[in-house]
Amino acid sequence: MISRRRFFVVLSGVALAPPFSARAQPPPMPVVGFLNSQSPEERAPRTAAFHQGLNEAGFVEGRNVTIEYRWARNNLNRLPALAAELLRRPAAVIVASGGDVATHAAKRATATIPIVFIVGGDPVAYGIVASLNRPGGNATGVTMLAASLEGKRLELLHEVVPSAAVLAVLANPDTPRFNNDTEQVQAAAQKMGLRVHVLRARAESELEAAFATLVQRRAGALLVVSDPMFLSRRDRLVALAKLHSVPAIYNSNDYAVSGGLMSYGASSGDLYRKLGVLTGKILKGTKPADLPVEQPTKFELVVNMKTAKALGIKIPQSVLMRADRVIE
Repeated sequence: MISRRRFFVVLSGVALAPPFSARAQPPPMPVVGFLNSQSPEERAPRTAAFHQGLNEAGFVEGRNVTIEYRWARNNLNRLPALAAELLRRPAAVIVASGGDVATHAAKRATATIPIVFIVGGDPVAYGIVASLNRPGGNATGVTMLAASLEGKRLELLHEVVPSAAVLAVLANPDTPRFNNDTEQVQAAAQKMGLRVHVLRARAESELEAAFATLVQRRAGALLVVSDPMFLSRRDRLVALAKLHSVPAIYNSNDYAVSGGLMSYGASSGDLYRKLGVLTGKILKGTKPADLPVEQPTKFELVVNMKTAKALGIKIPQSVLMRADRVIE
């Protein structure tokens, strides 16, 4: 039988011990805010690549990191409000993906919380970082260097449609890289002895007028430069190119998958993997200012043979041999 004195000693010990739930509760997991201008359905493969990079850095969603997703679903005006939501969460890191506009929205929202971005052009020219090697500030990320590839895309388009002496380039005059994009195309066209007409479109409502101008000027092919608005309206762009029987080249394989003739650009899967690795490094304590901006090392050429047949175009064997993917 337990003595009365010992009973009270044991009882008081139980009373003084911390509750089991308080002792066993793990520290809260860091929150990554994932801000994207498009939709989860559209971005599924790239989101998976981001998770792969995050896993390589030692972080698994639900195990040692929480990810809060905010999707603008191609309504770019929603991005500032969605970025503000992530700040209130609060997020330890904001991943700004799916276009340059998401990065600018995140940068305007905070100058202190780390930001990992992916942009199509030069983040130094955009004022996002001080330099590629030493970003400074609270942001680092990945650049697709889209502008530097416009000349290469024009060469590929000319190789596929050599009979087209007049080409058109579709660009958004409101983007920071408008001048750089169009100058690169003009320089490449001059070397090949081609004439180029620059078509401008700021919104979906201006796309039909741009194609009407293309027809009026008898352009034999079209180059669509990298732009978040164009990407979000890719189905419409591809449909207009088919309607007017215009061979076109794009920067992202999303267009070719949607029925565009061909695309050439940085491997989106590899870039989003890099995005995940950078996010993991920041979660481990590295400052964005000390992480160089990553640049693409893998590029993809995708050809849609079904569209080529519909346009009556025979894709040269030299192009098919270089293609990373051929859609039949």
